[in-house]
Amino acid sequence: MLQITDLVLDAWGRRFFDRATVTLPKDAKVGLVGRNGVGKSTLFKVILGQLTAGSGDIGVPKKARIGSVDQEHPATPVLLLDTVLEADVERHDLLQSLETAPPEDMGEIYARLIEIDADRAPSRAAEILAGLGFSQADLARPMAEFSGGWRMRVALAASLFAEPDLLLLDEPTNYLDLEGALWLEARLQKYPHTAIVISHDRELLNNSVDHILHLKDGKLDLYPGGYDNFEFQLSEKLRLQEATRVKIEQRREHLQSFVDRFRAKASKATQAQSRLKMIAKLPPMSAVIEDRVTPFTLPSPERPLAPPLLRLEGATVGYGGPPILKRLNLRLDIDDRIGLLGVNGAGKSTFAKLVAGALTTQSGTLHRSPRLKVGWFHQHQIEAMDPTDTPLEIIRRIMPQESEAKRRSRLAQFGLSYEKVDTTVANLSGGERARLLLNMVAMEAPHLLILDEPTNHLDIDSRRALLDALNDYEGAVILITHDRSLMELVADRLWLAADGGIEPFDGDMEDYAAFVLDRARQVARSPSQVKAPEPAAPPPPVSKPKLPTGTARRRTEAAETALAKATEVVALIDSALADPAAFADPAKAADLGRRRQAAQAALDAAEAEWIAALEAYEALKG
Repeated sequence: MLQITDLVLDAWGRRFFDRATVTLPKDAKVGLVGRNGVGKSTLFKVILGQLTAGSGDIGVPKKARIGSVDQEHPATPVLLLDTVLEADVERHDLLQSLETAPPEDMGEIYARLIEIDADRAPSRAAEILAGLGFSQADLARPMAEFSGGWRMRVALAASLFAEPDLLLLDEPTNYLDLEGALWLEARLQKYPHTAIVISHDRELLNNSVDHILHLKDGKLDLYPGGYDNFEFQLSEKLRLQEATRVKIEQRREHLQSFVDRFRAKASKATQAQSRLKMIAKLPPMSAVIEDRVTPFTLPSPERPLAPPLLRLEGATVGYGGPPILKRLNLRLDIDDRIGLLGVNGAGKSTFAKLVAGALTTQSGTLHRSPRLKVGWFHQHQIEAMDPTDTPLEIIRRIMPQESEAKRRSRLAQFGLSYEKVDTTVANLSGGERARLLLNMVAMEAPHLLILDEPTNHLDIDSRRALLDALNDYEGAVILITHDRSLMELVADRLWLAADGGIEPFDGDMEDYAAFVLDRARQVARSPSQVKAPEPAAPPPPVSKPKLPTGTARRRTEAAETALAKATEVVALIDSALADPAAFADPAKAADLGRRRQAAQAALDAAEAEWIAALEAYEALKG
């Protein structure tokens, strides 16, 4: 489906691709992985034609449709459902053409609409939107009413609905909650064409892709299987590479020792020269250097507090209007690791603000230890950073009494190199900003860490470093994340935000994943409340000037051809309905019934046009 040959790209003062070559199988689901900044998003821009390579070739089949989610959908007055439906360009164009098409073409247009299953499109679009967290009421809202994050979801929904031949997704789970990420995992598994996904979500890469494309040092290497399989293959490859290097070096040393010993002896000079030639032919191999990730610094609290850290009794919280969360009866101790679950809008962030002290209860009681220190990280902190600030200026404000050397040392512990400390926030990568903020919120050794989507900008190795730091941290943790792997390995208790409250969830992440997917299947199976558009009625007859009989005759013949085609479509569907096996599957039978209704409407329109054309022709002849 995609063939990259000897790709070379130099941009922004560095080389991204150095004769990179790879071929992706048709309909493969590929996870594109690599460290932050190696050029994964740049590769997408080259494939889309937004960047021009210095040399090499990117081969895609002719007429192949390429789809991507580059930015949020614009805030237009168009309704949400209509916005997604318009992503199917062929269906949209066919429906538009019905308004202006000559009568003799209408039968063919209707036949094509039936062939592409156009009548099911609204329910299919509604199913995708429901999976991404939109409610039934949202479908009739204009795009202008949705925030940027939700419009990003609309762009993703539109790409999935259009089903391009090559789908490019760049970190699609970054703007999804855990429920949306679980749904997307299942959706990608059954995507009918080729998809390439840039992701640092280990579970998605294990469950949804069948190949891993590794970008490193300007090269592309394709590995079969998911991420765990890739890690094993890569480690084995590096182990064999190192073993081969050691053997070559031993061989080189052995040959060189013979040369050094016998080069001066005339009787051995020929043999020494022969060995020098052998040394020259040995391939050069550098030592395998493993990529190192700077660990996170999450100091544990010096003095534990008496339990509980906090207790909620009948608490209600909101923002002055109707309460967001009600009847909260929860307790948090120093050794608790809580994973907070729930769809977007269920109140997870509101609960985090309450625990962090940014909100107070409207009623009920919140008992909090007076010495409780809380470190609170939330994803909007990254967006709110001053783009002209530098890490050094930020740390100066936090550590005003310390020396410059200690401030720079602290930033080095955070993983920011010497040249990065004076770089503006605008020029730091998302991962570098996330690292800076995550380490800063934990600087004072809090008793409780609240982490709201901490991994959005971190690569897989940095996520593993964060996991190690959290497992070493001895305080309490409340974790809100779409990263299922991190949730499974950190949280030992799960709380579910739903229906205006928060209750303990009885089960583990596997149980919760099954719960979410089962709920999505029920929504998909339930009758859609979205009314499918009725087939366009034939245009009302209008009085026309008399035409020459030749034109009227050709109109009649065209109408007769369209009528024959429409009759044939109805006959084919009737034949399928006549088979008792068709009713063994209720969904299939219902689908045939809808097709039959649309086909009959097309037949009626074609018949009306034929009668009108015939009458006009007979009148002219008379």
